[in-house]
Order: sequence, then structure tokens, then C-alpha cells
Amino acid sequence: MTPITKGANTPVPAAPLRVAVCRRHVPGGPVVDASVLLLDANGKVRGDRDLVFYNQPVHPSGTVRHMGTVEGDGRIAEWLEIDLPRIERAVRRLVVAGSCEGGAFGQVADLTLQSMAPDGSPVVSYAVTGASTETAFVLGEFYRRDGGWKFRAVGQGYASGLAGLATDFGIAVAQSTPVRPPEPPAPASPAPSPHVPAPPPHIPPAPAATPRQYPPQVPVPFAFGPEFAPVVRRGSGGDVVTVHEPIGRGPVVVEAWYEGEGYFAAHTLDARNREDELLFNTTVPGFRGRVLVHHTGDRALRLRVEADAAWTLVVQPVSAARHLTDGIQGNGPEVLVHHGTAADLDAAHFGDEDEGGCFALWCVEPARTPGPDIGDLLVNETGVVHHTVPIPDGPLLLRVEADGPWSFGLRPLPAPDPAAQAAGVHTGRGRGKVTLSNPVPGRPALLDYSIESDGSVFGHTVRIIDEYGDGEQLLRGSEDGARGRTLLFRNGESEVVLGVEGAGDWRLSLLPVETAPVLTGPAQGTGSEVFRYAGPPALLGLRRLTTDEGRLATRTVQAHGRTVVCADTGGRRRPAVGPLWVSGAGHCYVLVGAADHTGWHIEPTALQETPAFGRSVSGHGYGVVHHSGPETEVMLTHEPRGGLDALVVWALDERLEPVRRVSIGGGLQRLPTGYLQIRTMGRWTFEARG
Repeated sequence: MTPITKGANTPVPAAPLRVAVCRRHVPGGPVVDASVLLLDANGKVRGDRDLVFYNQPVHPSGTVRHMGTVEGDGRIAEWLEIDLPRIERAVRRLVVAGSCEGGAFGQVADLTLQSMAPDGSPVVSYAVTGASTETAFVLGEFYRRDGGWKFRAVGQGYASGLAGLATDFGIAVAQSTPVRPPEPPAPASPAPSPHVPAPPPHIPPAPAATPRQYPPQVPVPFAFGPEFAPVVRRGSGGDVVTVHEPIGRGPVVVEAWYEGEGYFAAHTLDARNREDELLFNTTVPGFRGRVLVHHTGDRALRLRVEADAAWTLVVQPVSAARHLTDGIQGNGPEVLVHHGTAADLDAAHFGDEDEGGCFALWCVEPARTPGPDIGDLLVNETGVVHHTVPIPDGPLLLRVEADGPWSFGLRPLPAPDPAAQAAGVHTGRGRGKVTLSNPVPGRPALLDYSIESDGSVFGHTVRIIDEYGDGEQLLRGSEDGARGRTLLFRNGESEVVLGVEGAGDWRLSLLPVETAPVLTGPAQGTGSEVFRYAGPPALLGLRRLTTDEGRLATRTVQAHGRTVVCADTGGRRRPAVGPLWVSGAGHCYVLVGAADHTGWHIEPTALQETPAFGRSVSGHGYGVVHHSGPETEVMLTHEPRGGLDALVVWALDERLEPVRRVSIGGGLQRLPTGYLQIRTMGRWTFEARG
């Protein structure tokens, strides 16, 4: 361990670290609450979700967790988990802070921050000194430096409490204060498990011959739940099993052996001693199976067994689960661990004795293991099953629910070509994520794509994944086709993360935006395409050249990324017209969104071609009209094409930017002076009143 003092820094391994904020237990002393703030390059959080504490214990990325508070051996520790290798690139610093409840930090005895590596070996220790009346403290921070990570002992106090600290880092603090859950009582000290690495020593309050240690119950976090010695229970007939041994909070594996014939079932029991989750339910002779159970950790794990013969239950850590390998076989429910790379999984279920029975397969990733029903359902069928499904990079768990024998085959994805990736070309198969770096940060680029569908109803989807794991749809196979181009880095980002789903083989290539053709007159093509336009505001005509009913629409994009609808055919052959909204410098990008074999024709025309509104004007579908007179009261009538077709009218400025929505629906409206965009698939009429 590296003991450091205030202001000092030291390198730390780029590994999943366990961090404990410790203090000596003093009756009546203040309570210390630990938290982590994830900060960007500006030293600010990106939103409230970048604060992890007891009321918000898991960051959306799954990389930072508040693991709870434990008291024992005269010490109190709040445990945090920080997975440094998986921290999002936008996060530059991780601030470990504390706030005081019922006193000030000057009253906290032996406040210490300690960090451990995944194997339990100590990394760094910082004993906080010099505290007085502060009610919030920045204890230390992990920060990026030269491609690695370092830790700095900060020791900065705030008399204004957590609200002042949080405000400094960009969090808008509400007036109400969340109620902190009570700290657990000091547990008894059972014999330590041989499977758990010995925790590092505490810094003692005074010199001592031997250092103190955390008790074995301290919840040391692991990727897939706690480590503990397996617990075995045996019986015959109906019984209730109580596991008093400390096994920690998180997912565990429960294995059942049923020796004879007849009925066998097992349920977990909830806090009110009622049946909760059904684990096993079978009449198969000689049954053996494994299931995943989420243990809350706040009480003993209890199971109710119903059986006609002898049985054995084994509660064990997830690390004891079988590893997924090519050709692995089994019979009945199972839990498998996958530590490999993304692959296609060939799953086969051979059914029960009548070639029936159920088969389901769930994929559970580390950041999604806080509850019993978390995971992505990959297969849910009955009878004989042969399915191929994509699985992402490990580590992950596979939950198998089966009434008969099964087998799995693994087909690795094509190995990436480093030279191709350096040139902005990425390939893969099935579901996956890829990080694309902008060749010219601050400017957009073209994304050339070729994506085969896996046969799902709507084809593939490609989403832009943000720092919270949410996705903004970029492409959909049923709308944008399997091959084409679109605009990426529309806000000039330095990099984006794309998530691909519902795909077979796929290829994504980055091209300079200058390779997009310049739109100077009529243009024709098939599928999705991107154009550059430089010139005055204009109209853009759009019509279909093929007999299909696939999607065909145009959009305009500005340099700052804002994208607006220009025209949409709604799957019809009827032409549509929209505004070419340009920047102050007379520039925009034009996106044509079309299905694979949809042929199209686009043509810019001068604004003088815009239909003028005198006493009345009418049209069918998307269009633009010009009202040169004063604001006028008009009656808008609309014949919708389908139940969801609304009449939406937008007022446009001199550059044809949509600036105000005039109406949504028909009826009597005040029509402003200037250019107006009509968005509908049906027939419409504007008629002046009076």
C-alpha cells in the first residue's frame, strides 16, 4: 500500500478498484456518507446521474457503484466500486467525497480513504487530517494522466455541506434532503472464507503491534456477485432451508440435485416469509440444475423445498458456474459464464421425452445484475429449438431455462482489421458496439454502411449511444435500407459510440464530408444518400421513380447538428416539396432517406416557384406556400390520409428555418406573413375569411 498525504498523488492500476471510506466508530459521532462524482473535461458533472451515493447507488454505465455500509471491529466502512477500464472517455475525473450528518468532520475519528485492487491487494491509503467545522469533504480523486490513471489526495472541506460541494461540480441541489438508510448493526465475526482475499489493514487510531483488519462481512464487490465458500444443505421431503453463513449481497447460484422420482420444487422466501421466486419445479427422475438467485444481503437466504424424495441444495458464488465453450452440453436449467469476445451462439434444445417442453435463454451483463429478472431475453420457445443469436463481449452470464437436453456452439465474429479500423472501417456480425473517432473534430463526416438483417421484422437498427447508455436512432433497416450513406458527428463530436442490433454481417466506414456530392441541380439515385448544398434558400422537390412503397423522405442538416424534415412521401408516388433551409453563409446538408431499391429524383428550385396565397391555395402532401400580405385569418381544411395523419403548419424565416408552429390540425387560424411549410400526407386547403 502507498500511504500518501494531502496534495500528493500516485499512479494506480487501470483495474476495477474497491474503495473504502473508513472511520472509527464513536457512539453518538456524526455519520459520514460517501459519494462519487463523475466529471468531464470542464470539471463538471453531465447531469444528476453523474452523482453516485446511497440513494442512487449505481451509475447508468455500471462503472461506479455504492456498495453499502458495514460496521465491525470498531470500524465503519462505506464501500465503493470504480471500474476504471470501463469509465466512459468523456469522464476525466472521479471525485470521492463525503458529507457529514449530525456533526462536522472535525468530530470524525480516523477518517481514511483506502483503495484495493481486484485481488484484494492494497493500492493507496490516505488519512484525512486538519478537518474542523466542515460538513462536506473532497477526500480524493482518480484522474486520467498519460493514458493511465492516478490518485490525488485532495482533503478540501466545505462548510456549506454537500449542497455547496455538489453545486461547485454542476449539480442543481433540491431543497429536500434524501433520507439515508440506517447503518447496519455490527455483525458477529465468523471465520473468514478461504475464497475471499484478505482485506488490507486499517490505519489504527494509535500505534499498535498488529494492524486491525476489516471483518469478513465487509461487502467486497465483484463483477458478478460476492465470493464465499459453497454452502450445502441436504434433506428428504418438504423442508425450509436457512443459509446463516454470510454470503454478501448480489447474484448467487443455487444448484439442486434430486435423487429419486416424484415431485421436486423450491422457492425463495421473502422478508415476510412468503414464497417469492420459483426456482425449480420438476418431476424428472435424477434431476440436476442450476439457477441464478439475487440475494438481498440484508437477511439470511431462505428456501422452501417440496419433495417426494432425497435432495441436495448447494449455494455457491457465480464464479463457480460453468464456462461457456464451443460444444458445451447440458440438461435442464443452467448458469454459464462467458469471458470471451462477441460471438454468434448456436443454441439447440432437443425437447423433453415428448419433444416438447420450454426453452428460454437470457443474457445478463455485469451492470445489470441488481435484481432477479434483469437480462435480455434471447430465446423463448417450446419443443425442439435451433436458433442462432448474437451475444456481446464478456464477461456476461447466460441463464438457461430448459425442460430437456441442450447444446451450444460458438462462432467468433470476424477478427477486426487494425489497418481498416485505423482508416475508419469497422466490421462485425450480430449485435455489437463500436466507437468511431471523428477524422476532423468539429465537422461532420459521412457514414457509409452495409448491414445485413438477421431476419427481424424491422430489420437492423443503429443507435448513437450516449454516456448513460440511452440510444438515439440513427438508422433502421426498414427505412434506411441495408446500404447507403448518412451524416455522422452532426454536432462536431470527437467520437461517437454506435450500437448495432438486429444485424447479420455489417460494415461501417467513415468518409470525409467533402466526398458527398454537391447538389447544384437535378439528382437521381436509389437508397439513402447525403448531398452538400451551397446557395440561397430554395425549394427541394422530391419524387419517387420506382413502384415500391418504401420510405422516401428528405431532411436538411445544419453545421451545428440541428436536423429538420424537408419533405416526406409517406410511401406514395405523389411528389412532395420542402424548404432547403440554409445557414447564414448559404450552406446545408441534404439527407435522402430511402429503402434499398427505392429510386428517387430530387431537384432544387428557386423560391419564386413557391405557390402564392391570395384568397385560397390548396395542395396534397408536403408543400410550401408564400403569404406576402399582412397577417390574415384563414380557414384550414384537411382530408387526412389515415388516422394518424395531422395537418402541421410551420412558419419559416428568410433562410427557410422552421421558427414557429402555426397550427396542428384544421380550423380557423391566423396566418402570418412569409413562407409556410405544410407537413401532411393528405389534402389541404387554405381559404381567407371575410
